[in-house]
Amino acid sequence: MRYHTFIACLFLMLSHSSYADQSDRRLDALFQQLATSEDLTLIRATENRIWQIWLEHPNEDLERLMEIGTQRMNSRQFPEALLVFNQVVANFPDYAEGWNKRATLYYLLGSFEESIADIEKTLALEPRHFGALSGLGLVYLQREELTKAKQAFEDLIAVHPNSPSAQENLRFVTEQLLINVI
Repeated sequence: MRYHTFIACLFLMLSHSSYADQSDRRLDALFQQLATSEDLTLIRATENRIWQIWLEHPNEDLERLMEIGTQRMNSRQFPEALLVFNQVVANFPDYAEGWNKRATLYYLLGSFEESIADIEKTLALEPRHFGALSGLGLVYLQREELTKAKQAFEDLIAVHPNSPSAQENLRFVTEQLLINVI
């Protein structure tokens, strides 16, 4: 009960900001770097910088809630994480990373329809969200919808052409589709 009260009090302090992390001008140069670099160390550093920008928000309380929700999710305290992420998307619907984190949580819970819906919200706000595209491919793999998984990984490669995991996942799905044809 104390945790619920904490969340309620915190959100009374939060303002409804239209700031969207995914609109940050620094992202264009970073995505260009992802498209052209083949240096794995530079790719990982660039991915990490993009994740940092996606998580940034001028409202420090929201940033703290995202940390709390992520910590709860990582420690498998799923009901608490869901409570936090539900509040984030309800109060900051233009914040792509809130939708993405909740999509990840739904995936972990096996709630694939809800995960897909939140991934679609994430991608509507940030079409280049390589984490969401990867997650979409993984959801479709879990559901054994290989054609949709293939499309998701192809879309991921269009955004992040030098991602080793995207290339590997696409290769796996393509092989599975060929096996199913034979």
